[in-house]
Amino acid sequence: MNKMKLLPAMAYRGVKQNGLLYRPYLMACLFSVFSYYLFSSLLHNDLMERLPKAAYAWIMLSIGKGLLAFILLLFLLYAGSFIQKRRRRELGLYSILGLERKHIGIMLFWEHAGMYLVSVAAGMILGFVLNKLMFLLLLRLTRLDVEAEFYFPAEAVKETLRYFAFVFGCLYVRSLWGLFRMKPTELMTESRKGEREMKHIGMWSAAGIILTAWGYYISVTSKLDSMIFTSFFLAVFLVVIGTYFLFTSGSVAFLQFLKKRKGFYYRPANQVTVSGMLYRMKKNAAGLSNICIFSTMLLITLTCTVTMWAGMDQIAFYDYPYDAEMLCLEDGSVAETAREKALELAAKYGRRIERLDDYYATELNCGMPEGSNAFVTAAGLDFADQYAVTLLTLDDYNRMEGQSQRLQEGEVLLYSTGVPFGFDSVNFMGVEASVKAEPERIYPFPQAKNRMFNFTSQYVIVVKDWEAFDRFVAAWATTNGVTDLEGFGRNGVRHLNLLLDGEDSEKTAFLEEWSEWCQGRQDFQRIDIGLEGRDEDRSMNGGLLFIGIVFGLLFFLCFLLIMYFKQVSEGYEDQDSFGIMRKVGMSDGEIKATIRRQILLVFFLPLAGAFLHTAAGLVMVNGLLAALRFFDTGLLIRCCVAVAAAVAVLYAGSYAATARTYYRIVKK
Repeated sequence: MNKMKLLPAMAYRGVKQNGLLYRPYLMACLFSVFSYYLFSSLLHNDLMERLPKAAYAWIMLSIGKGLLAFILLLFLLYAGSFIQKRRRRELGLYSILGLERKHIGIMLFWEHAGMYLVSVAAGMILGFVLNKLMFLLLLRLTRLDVEAEFYFPAEAVKETLRYFAFVFGCLYVRSLWGLFRMKPTELMTESRKGEREMKHIGMWSAAGIILTAWGYYISVTSKLDSMIFTSFFLAVFLVVIGTYFLFTSGSVAFLQFLKKRKGFYYRPANQVTVSGMLYRMKKNAAGLSNICIFSTMLLITLTCTVTMWAGMDQIAFYDYPYDAEMLCLEDGSVAETAREKALELAAKYGRRIERLDDYYATELNCGMPEGSNAFVTAAGLDFADQYAVTLLTLDDYNRMEGQSQRLQEGEVLLYSTGVPFGFDSVNFMGVEASVKAEPERIYPFPQAKNRMFNFTSQYVIVVKDWEAFDRFVAAWATTNGVTDLEGFGRNGVRHLNLLLDGEDSEKTAFLEEWSEWCQGRQDFQRIDIGLEGRDEDRSMNGGLLFIGIVFGLLFFLCFLLIMYFKQVSEGYEDQDSFGIMRKVGMSDGEIKATIRRQILLVFFLPLAGAFLHTAAGLVMVNGLLAALRFFDTGLLIRCCVAVAAAVAVLYAGSYAATARTYYRIVKK
């Protein structure tokens, strides 16, 4: 029979005979196709452009799709390397028996083509079945219209086919490279070949410690400024490289230490465990470091996802503390009539008004160098040193907060939404004033609970009276060269801010009627509806939640599959060794004990490393969430502890399942 006709059958038989390796690999490929198709179909759905406030979700999905494409390529290449190494002995045997390399290359082509077709077909079917469910989940998380219809864009199918054709093409090229760079005899022995003993272990260990500590330092000392995202990626890069070095050198140093302890090493079970690990120390370290890295990604992703889900309303109300904010000219009478209308509507709709704040405010853009008590012009300063400063009179402050504060001439109250001001006096554009106190709160200006971050902070200066108010405004105008003070000082803006009780959905009719009544009134400027702003925040954060859920599943699959392949590949390598041990008298119970020791000695190190990385990275995560206006550090820590406990349970369960597979292999 023609060889060319035999090659597809040989490819199919090769995959079938190595089902222990290919089944989980194909499941990973299937999930990868589904994940990519999910993002692509949502992005290419015309409905995303028509839905209100869907722009944020679309941006988040676009970023997520780019990251997903990069991660999937690296992950499938890494997972494919396990299979390729296991198959090399078989390919070497084919070559020795007379099959030319070009024929083996064609057989590998049929293998990859078959896996591509099966993965894409199964992934697409799964997409057709579950995509509407995922689409509805996205709509629910982003608070968009859940009654919208959904269809399957053809462009998403084409894009998914093209992307995975590229991925499997890369996998095929890599398999050819491994085939043609080795002789048949090398292919036969390569999977069993031991690794050279590492040199300069101390140097690599020191490099790993330095890089990891450097990454930790960046994370712990990071500030919420314009460089926060750059610092995040630098810290991640340093910790990833440092983790690899530490597992490569540290695990070897640890095993060598155990080997030198004669009382421990010269016991049958311990000797088999330690010598087996030293035999494959580099690959073992690579697997452990990847498990550690993916476990860390899983912990961080789930922590951020759970925290954002729990704190979504907190974020929305931080940006929009009022349900509606009406602005009018200072000397207009519309505020009084608008107040009366609000009370009338409250009785009509059965709503209780929790806050109805009436105050004058002037917001000024200022600069304040770090460590200084002086507000200066913002011109020429970095963005991180620029702040909004709002001026309030003491009468308005006392009325809003129910206080009875008194100020002497030259005294102010100074409030910060971020880091406390911390000085006894303030210099505002040349005007000196004594800081009598820093209030605990001023409602219209929500304060970050942990007050760790000063990025985008706002300051409020409460002055004694209108005379002092005008003096501060004049100093600011003179310093910044402003001559037209229309809209500042006594000609500033009057606010009438409204907060109702109940859920946001129960306030819509009230606010629509109040807003419509205010339109066109004399001296009326505009009305801002806080409900709309909160919906936009929830849409953006809901998109992030959706991405977090998908990526959390992806990272869990990556870490589970790497753990599985590590156990399976090592099981095949240890099969002959344990066979010899069984022949010289080692029982099945002793073999199981050896496996347990191997796991306890090294296998749980990645989980400990992941917990350590996550603890160090929590400070930076706190900063990244603060950029989204989430400041509840206590809630973040509680969510992290809960996620860590859940991941530890998943890790233990995954180990138990993969260890059984390992034992079944070595028992044969």
